[in-house]
Amino acid sequence: MAQQIKTILILGASGDLAARLLLPALGQLLTREPKRRVTLIGAGIDELTDARWKSILKASFTEGGASAAVVDRVLKNTRYLRLDVTKAGDLTTALEACDGTPAMYFALPPAITARACDALSDVSLPKGTILALEKPFGTDEAGAHALNKKLLSLVPETQVHRIDHFLGVSTVFNLVGLRFANRVFEPVWNSSHIEKVEIVYDEQLALEGRARYYDKAGALVDMIQSHLLQVLAVFAMEPPSSMSAADLRDAKGQVLRATRVYDSNPQQSSRRARYTAGKVGRRSIPSYVDEDGVDPKMGTETLAEVTVEIDTWRWARVPFVLRSGKALCDKRREIIVTFKDVPHLPTGLTGLTGPTVLRIYFTPDRLSLELNVNGPGKPEELDRATLTTDLGAGELLPYGEVLAGILNGDPTLSVRGDTAEHCWRIVGPVLEAWHAKGFPMDEYEAGTMGPSNWDGD
Repeated sequence: MAQQIKTILILGASGDLAARLLLPALGQLLTREPKRRVTLIGAGIDELTDARWKSILKASFTEGGASAAVVDRVLKNTRYLRLDVTKAGDLTTALEACDGTPAMYFALPPAITARACDALSDVSLPKGTILALEKPFGTDEAGAHALNKKLLSLVPETQVHRIDHFLGVSTVFNLVGLRFANRVFEPVWNSSHIEKVEIVYDEQLALEGRARYYDKAGALVDMIQSHLLQVLAVFAMEPPSSMSAADLRDAKGQVLRATRVYDSNPQQSSRRARYTAGKVGRRSIPSYVDEDGVDPKMGTETLAEVTVEIDTWRWARVPFVLRSGKALCDKRREIIVTFKDVPHLPTGLTGLTGPTVLRIYFTPDRLSLELNVNGPGKPEELDRATLTTDLGAGELLPYGEVLAGILNGDPTLSVRGDTAEHCWRIVGPVLEAWHAKGFPMDEYEAGTMGPSNWDGD
């Protein structure tokens, strides 16, 4: 049985991630679960007084809808420690400030996280300590493997939470119920009936001051290597025996082990682009290369698309198109399942407008099914109809779900070490092809659908 987590120690607590995502979600979680008692310790390199730290915490908790009672209770016992997270002595000081079993949350860039984990080799960790790490997990397959090896020398795999907040999004988990609780879907969830699957996460947001991280990552690493491959794994997995962490993670791991770039040809199965100056709604967006902090020599893409395939009986030769980009005209967050055309249409029945299409939307959570039906007045002529329903939204913010898993010692919504390495293996050939001389970098005006030569968007 997992140790009860008594303290959350946030390393990098003065950063944007903590204030914008972690703290609001924690405040919401503690309000939803008033009996849960957790001490919060912030730590980082920045100079913050306790008063300033409490001001940040109070503002973030309020944003997350925390109750006044929760705010007062956490503020009473919280503190901030200025320290170097890459030094064993400083990490020991931070752990000594923790009450009971701690969860160490690394709200840090990947390189600093790796150095902090190295320093933990010289630290005595309390029994049951949980290590929670933000993506990207490593910078390539070899780096992820080395980091996994280091982590497992510190704590067991069950105490490592590799954070992908997408797995806390209710729509992703709704995929399990949609598939396995409805006989109408599972029998056709395979290559015999499905023509193509697209997983799209297009944003209207541009760089938004994140050049320090994003210019080194780009759309492929930031979104596809982590988030969208995890969504693919849930979508395509075989029926798990149970909803336990072990069974779900095994099922996801089986999918990712079998996934590779389509035809093993990254030149033909991937493309990239970068936004130029334009308008998204009423906002004027500068060219990406002119954004503050961007180094044009990095050649960073802001729109990426990769087609992969899954070498299993169920999914053989079905293209899975993964796409994500910034500064686009529409916010598209959806899975699009295009079914194969019917094998034969009875003579006299006309007007077939296309195949059946299932769309699963993220935030707001919604489902639509586009069908061919008999049209009004002339039943021999087909028309298009769409059935739509809302899906159950989660009670917590995505990071709230993640934090609940950490505090409960439940790794269901975290990424297992081997699958983190497989995600890097999958995109590795694409990164190599993109870094080679001559691979095209298309351009698109901010506020458009993407490059004009990208057919089918």
